[in-house]
Amino acid sequence: MDLTQVTLTQMRYALSILELGNFRAAAENVHVSQSALSMQLQKLEDLLGVTLFDRSKKPVLVTEEGRVALNQMRVIVTETERLAQVLSNDEEPQGPFRLGVIPSMSASLVPLFLVEFVERYPKVELSVEEITTEESIRQLRRGQLDAVICATPLGTPGFVEEVLANEPLVAYLPPRHPLLKKKSVSQKDLAERPLWVMPEGHCFRTQVLSYCQHKSTIAPGGVHFESGNFQTLIQLVDRGLGATILPALVADSLEQKGQRARLRPLTGPRPVREIALVSARKDLRKRIRDVLFESLKAPLDKALKQGRSPVEVLDPL
Repeated sequence: MDLTQVTLTQMRYALSILELGNFRAAAENVHVSQSALSMQLQKLEDLLGVTLFDRSKKPVLVTEEGRVALNQMRVIVTETERLAQVLSNDEEPQGPFRLGVIPSMSASLVPLFLVEFVERYPKVELSVEEITTEESIRQLRRGQLDAVICATPLGTPGFVEEVLANEPLVAYLPPRHPLLKKKSVSQKDLAERPLWVMPEGHCFRTQVLSYCQHKSTIAPGGVHFESGNFQTLIQLVDRGLGATILPALVADSLEQKGQRARLRPLTGPRPVREIALVSARKDLRKRIRDVLFESLKAPLDKALKQGRSPVEVLDPL
C-alpha cells in the first residue's frame, strides 16, 4: 500500500460519490468530467488496495472495506479545511459556507439578513439551500452542510445549537369566525376545529398538531389538503375554509388590514418555536458562523421584539 501518492483531490472525489451515490452527479459536483473522476477513483483504489464502491449497483454501494476508508478520508479532508481556517484566522471571513434553512422559515427569514450579509462579507461564498430538518441532520453529519437554521431543540449528540430567537405562534382565522369575538385563542378552542397544516416532514406541522392537541389533520369540509406554502394556507383561510396557525414572522408579513384583523395570539404561556443556528463541528469555519449568527440575530431581535412573558418552546421532532 503506497499512501504517499494519495491526494486530497482523490479523497474529495470519493466522498462526492459517497454523498451522491452516482458518478455523473459526483463529477458535476466537483466540476470535472465523469471520466476524469472515474480515473482518479481507480487510481485511489489501486493505491489503497481496496475497492471502495460496488459499481454494479445503482445507486453505487459502498463496500465494507470502503466504508472504513471513506470515514477516515472525511476526517482527513475536514482537518485539512480546519488547518486552512487556522492559518487565515486573522483575516476577514472568507471561503465557502453551505447553509441550510428549513422551508417553514426560509421565505420570512432569509430576506431579513441575506442582502446585508452579502454586502458586508463579500469574500464569503454563501450557498443557501431549503431543506427539511430530518435531511439537514443527515447532511450536517456527512459534512455536506456547514450549518442549518431550524427549529430546536433537536437533542442530537455532537451538534451545537446557538439559539437566535423565540418566534411566537398565532392563530389565523377566516372571516366571521366565532373565535374572532375573543382577544386570544386557547388550546381548547383549537382542539376540535378544522385546521390547515403543513405536510409530513415539516417540523412546523409537528409543533402545531402537538400544541392544538390534534392526533391528525382535521380538514375542513371533508377535504384532505396539506401545503408546504404558508401563502396557500392563508388564501384558503381567507376564503372561509377553516383556520391555520402561523409563525409570527409570516403573520407580520400580512399586508391587508382585514387579514391582520383576523390574527389572534395564543393564550400563555405563549407557544413559540425556538430558532437556532445548528452546526456539527464547532471549530470548523467558526469565523463565518460567528458573523452569520450576528447577522441573523440582530434583525430577528428587531422583528420579534422579544418580551419577558412566559413561553412554551414546542418540540420540533
